[in-house]
Amino acid sequence: MKLFFKTALLLIFTIIQLQAQKPKPNIIWIFTDDHSYQTIGAYGGRLQGLNPTPNIDKLAAEGMRFEKCYVENSICAPSRATLLTGKMSHMHGKFNNTKKTVFNHDQQQFQKLLQQNGYETAMIGKIHMDGKMQGFNYWEVLIGQGSYVNPILLSEKGKQQYQGYTTDIITDKSLDWLQNKRVQDKPFMLMFHHKAPHRPWVPKKEHMTLYEDVHIPEPKNLHDDFATKGAAAHGQTLSILPDMNLDRDLKMKALEKEWFKKSGIDERFDDRRTKYKNLKATGNDLLAIKYQEYMKDYLRCIYSVDENIGRVMNYLKESGLDKNTIVMYSSDQGFYMGEHGWFDKRFMYEESFRTPLIVKWPGTVKAGSVNTDLVQNIDFAETFLDIAGVEVPKEMQGKSILPLLKGKKPKDWRKSLYYHYYEYPGAHSVRRHEGIANKRYKLIRFYGEDVPNGEEWEFYDLKKDPSEMNNTYGEMKAKKRVLSMKKELQDLRKQYEVKE
Repeated sequence: MKLFFKTALLLIFTIIQLQAQKPKPNIIWIFTDDHSYQTIGAYGGRLQGLNPTPNIDKLAAEGMRFEKCYVENSICAPSRATLLTGKMSHMHGKFNNTKKTVFNHDQQQFQKLLQQNGYETAMIGKIHMDGKMQGFNYWEVLIGQGSYVNPILLSEKGKQQYQGYTTDIITDKSLDWLQNKRVQDKPFMLMFHHKAPHRPWVPKKEHMTLYEDVHIPEPKNLHDDFATKGAAAHGQTLSILPDMNLDRDLKMKALEKEWFKKSGIDERFDDRRTKYKNLKATGNDLLAIKYQEYMKDYLRCIYSVDENIGRVMNYLKESGLDKNTIVMYSSDQGFYMGEHGWFDKRFMYEESFRTPLIVKWPGTVKAGSVNTDLVQNIDFAETFLDIAGVEVPKEMQGKSILPLLKGKKPKDWRKSLYYHYYEYPGAHSVRRHEGIANKRYKLIRFYGEDVPNGEEWEFYDLKKDPSEMNNTYGEMKAKKRVLSMKKELQDLRKQYEVKE
């Protein structure tokens, strides 16, 4: 018996030693701007047959695809600040895109903690926040939105302009850091952030003929008239027909030659401008034309992103880094691909509220697995820390998804999500709103001076109405559920310390 206990203790001690000796995993976080889940093949949908994302699809086939990943504020800079801090917009302070709202780089951020705990950290690409980055051993970022061609990047050394297509350049720099600039014997965290496919959708010259002779399927609600929606839907300015211009957005006319020149864009759109020189289409005909050109440019930008993700994945395999490197793919929020007749994001409706999340982790994440738990971008920072074995600060407001990656859902996992959009007045005139959503129901409260009576509510049953066409707030059959969700909304406001 004594021999048995000695053997058992020795085995336990050996396991502990092996675990202690096991190197910490590397992390690569690939982030795009405005990439919709609807345009990723792995997520299915009407565009699946176009095969726009073979490398991202392969990542999903080799890892886990999250079906219900959402943001807390669907707009670029706040989403990136949330990524770094693990906090809601009102807590990290960058709650809109305007320069008047400045991000405080001195506050706690996950990469600072990783760096303090032995990780080599790098940020390359788009971050969309002014000021000097902190907590990165190496950083080189686009200034503001950046440009698609001949970008200017900012680093510790100052500004430098590079010649070429921005998606390729960001990848080149990321691969260079992996190969030449990092400390090779330390675990690393690389944040590899693309500008694409942000407006105004400038494809790489070599990809301009992709989908040229293809008819892009239209969403069923392209001609939504917002019959049951309130002032916010009727007052927005993100509709394709009236609000997407023929010049800068779709390059159908050469009226903004100066913009093309300043952006370093060559004559890749000449054929289109010749084709549409005498365009006289109106109404639904013009909407159909705009939709096709918009979608094709968007998908061409995505194709470049996917192509470059393939380059990185090939390098990881060739170098042997793939065996101990977690690759995670997401976007700063979703985007409208013609649903409700819209482009852009901001609203709490599903297409912009929801964002893709795919994780490949050899030996830990089951290949081809799908998770349907409610995940939010406030969870990302905590997850990175948890993966690295670093204690998560109490001030962070999300939850690590590490248990979910291992196929083990915690008993206390969240049952609902809180959302809050602030930027009004602002671009696209989307009214301020907050809301709560669970796997089936969504309750949205629009508020402010430009909302009738200062407040309007919308309620959706996503099981019966996944396209959110029928606002049933005020109907007797929804009354009990609405009252329950209003109470839960207040509970979440208290939990996240919302004061507005």
